[in-house]
Formats: sequence, C-alpha cells, structure tokens
Amino acid sequence: MTSQSDLLLLRDKLRAFAAARDWDQFHSPKNLSMALMVEVAELMEHFQWLTEAQSLGLAAKSRDAVSEELADILLYLIRLSDKLDVDLLEAALHKLEKNALKYPAEKVRGSAKKYSEY
Repeated sequence: MTSQSDLLLLRDKLRAFAAARDWDQFHSPKNLSMALMVEVAELMEHFQWLTEAQSLGLAAKSRDAVSEELADILLYLIRLSDKLDVDLLEAALHKLEKNALKYPAEKVRGSAKKYSEY
C-alpha cells in the first residue's frame, strides 16, 4: 500500500521535474485537470472495443501501455492535488469513509445501484 511519505516523495519529484523545465507556469489547476482528462481518455482507448473478459486479460504489450497511462494519470493527479494543497491520501481515506456510510455492505452487496436508489 502507498504511504503518505511515498506520495510526498512523488509530489516533490514532480515539483523538481516541473521546476527544472520551467513548466510551473503552465501547471494551473485548469490545465492540469484538462491534461488529466486527456490521459484518462487515452487509458479508455485501450479498453474501448474489448469484452469484459478481454479487458481482464490484456496481452503484455497492452498491459504495458495501460500501465504507462495509469502512471500519467497518477502523476497529473498528484500534481493537481499539490497545486490545490489537497492531501490526496487524507482526501481518499475520507471519501472511502463517506462511501462506506452511503453504501453499507449489508444493504448493497452485489448491486450496482446508486445510493439514492435504495
């Protein structure tokens, strides 16, 4: 599992990477969120015409490409959270707690319904 220190190390490496290239000027929340969505779309392309079963058993070449897209998504997400001063791990853990209340296991097990449909 990723620790807070792992995310902070990655955040600091991203800061240094951007600073060395003078890219901080381009890393507004607007631009980073748009770049993040582009990367998510690129990830989706790898699954677009696959069946459920095919999506679970990617060939090595496709798996490597998906891995790179996931890395891009993570990097942009961390950079965006840094710019907005959001503790990403804390926010994710808090959201997980909220979701546990919205979707109690004994009530929603095996269902894909939205919480408002219960």
